[in-house]
Amino acid sequence: MDPGKPLISAKRIVVKIGSSLLVDDSTGHLNVGWLKGLTKDIADFKKKGLDILIVSSGAIALGRTTLRMDSRVLSVERSQAAAAVGQIRLARAYDLELAPHGIVTAQILLTLEDSENRRRYLNSRATLATLLAEGVVPIINENDTVATDEIRFGDNDRLAAQVAVMSGADVLVLLSDIDGLYSSDPRAHHDAKRLEIVRKITPDIQAMAGRAGTRMSKGGMKTKLLAAKTALSSGCAMAITNGYVERPLLALSRGSPCTWFLPERDSKTARKHWIASMKTRGTLYIDDGAEIALKSGKSLLPAGIWKTSGEFERGDSVDIVGPRDAPLGKGLVRYNFAEVEKILCKKTFEVGEILGYPARAAAVHRDDMVLD
Repeated sequence: MDPGKPLISAKRIVVKIGSSLLVDDSTGHLNVGWLKGLTKDIADFKKKGLDILIVSSGAIALGRTTLRMDSRVLSVERSQAAAAVGQIRLARAYDLELAPHGIVTAQILLTLEDSENRRRYLNSRATLATLLAEGVVPIINENDTVATDEIRFGDNDRLAAQVAVMSGADVLVLLSDIDGLYSSDPRAHHDAKRLEIVRKITPDIQAMAGRAGTRMSKGGMKTKLLAAKTALSSGCAMAITNGYVERPLLALSRGSPCTWFLPERDSKTARKHWIASMKTRGTLYIDDGAEIALKSGKSLLPAGIWKTSGEFERGDSVDIVGPRDAPLGKGLVRYNFAEVEKILCKKTFEVGEILGYPARAAAVHRDDMVLD
């Protein structure tokens, strides 16, 4: 396999950046030169039409320096205070470096609850989709200022994998202090070999995971393998590569040393398979015009639905049935059953007025639908 092929052929990429890359360990200040190289890579990829999402650590490290917190082991309260101070500086740094390339940035802070709660997940996913459609580069981090242990991702490898799933990314890149997964710790074993390609996270692969590599990093190879499991299950390829180079994404696209984790299915196929396997909570009955629209690749609008059954909530899987009671497929509905009952056969411009709040154009978006 061409070492850079998954990255070159991707349309949407999530890049995870650790604190040790972004913040100088000895001074606690931003590595501006390294960030400039990364933003050049982002700009080049954007020019080629790719969507880029950044999951970035560094807020606590920057905030700790600003507040002159000397202790390396901070209490929860002091960590959250440091995050609050550092987060604004982190976002500003990305904005300042990407603005000269004509790229708009957005800041998104997430907690584990946002990916596990169905409504929050759908809201986050819709926000990401809208930002990407507008050409924005989202800068994403865990919401350390409010997250407590029970609602924390705990590390940004895991967060990055969830963002990759949420956004439907093709590739997740973990920029690390090591250039891939080795058969054993290369710092302790000179005969350790780097794996070029991994297609499944087996017990033998898991046994190869080492410990955290740097003082600033909370994660290690174990968290990266957990991220790989999540990514592969959604059809997203993942790379672990050394980020300590001036242009890390360019280097990876040119075949720099790394380990590629390759899924059996691509992200779209994996998502369709997941939707098809879900238990449905209700049924939407549609008319002839809607059936034609769906078969031509369009979304299902409220105007095309004439009847419902079942008590489903927003985000639930529902059956879609044609005008002659012919099963057409399944989809994730964007309204609950009570809302759909109110907007049956209504035009999009009428929906918001009927419901009393801004309407979503589609009742079931084409990306959330699988037809028989």
